[in-house]
Amino acid sequence: MQLRIRPMEERDLPEADRIIRLAFGTFLGLPDPTKTFGDSDFAYTRFRAAPDSALAAEADGKLVGSNFATRWGSFGFFGPLSVEPRLWEQKVAQRLLEPTMELFKKWGCRHTGLFTFSHSPKHAGLYQKFDYWSRFLTPVMSKQVAQNTPRQRYSRFSELSEDQKRQTLSGCRKLTDAIYDGLDVSREILAVNTQRLGDTILLLDGSQLSAFGVCHVGPKTEAGSNVCYVKFGAVRPGATARSNFEALLNSCEAYAAA
Repeated sequence: MQLRIRPMEERDLPEADRIIRLAFGTFLGLPDPTKTFGDSDFAYTRFRAAPDSALAAEADGKLVGSNFATRWGSFGFFGPLSVEPRLWEQKVAQRLLEPTMELFKKWGCRHTGLFTFSHSPKHAGLYQKFDYWSRFLTPVMSKQVAQNTPRQRYSRFSELSEDQKRQTLSGCRKLTDAIYDGLDVSREILAVNTQRLGDTILLLDGSQLSAFGVCHVGPKTEAGSNVCYVKFGAVRPGATARSNFEALLNSCEAYAAA
């Protein structure tokens, strides 16, 4: 097998999407792995957000795997990383991770991470080769949204003028920088806005941004049909952080109901 790791191209996306679903569905033991994730999407949205950060694995001229790296300022993460199941145990994932680490080094990331299956020694062993070690069990939580959800006062990034958007992005950077030095999710906010994947919910305290949540909504996003997925949420540190976070969750729920 002649394996080559190269930058992903747009023509790769249909096959990359198929392999992501097949690989995750096979690992999870689903009866039809190709239907994993339903009508939600990870390949197209992440590629379009950062085409320079997507990697393809090609064996004998055919796509067999991919990985998507993400840069949030000083913080980086990767995934979904997927490989055609027939080529598992052939070090394809390891080969995809090598240039991923080089990207993080090039970007100057001070902290990097990933999400994986906590019950899989195989996954843990792979990432330990690159000095990633298990830290937190992270629950993915959901809630049914009632149509009579109380209205909340919030702003939406998509409804701002271009000048206001620039000012808001600066405010978001200042807020996340106060949480972790250099953390910046501007690219995520802009991806949601330009690709119309949902919206970014903004809470203001006077003229100061106190919290924001980046939300995907509906099919062909990371959410899927009839779902609002809060991909990133943050509140300004301080005495009101707890109440602001509760207000942010309530606002995201109200946005989902709307």
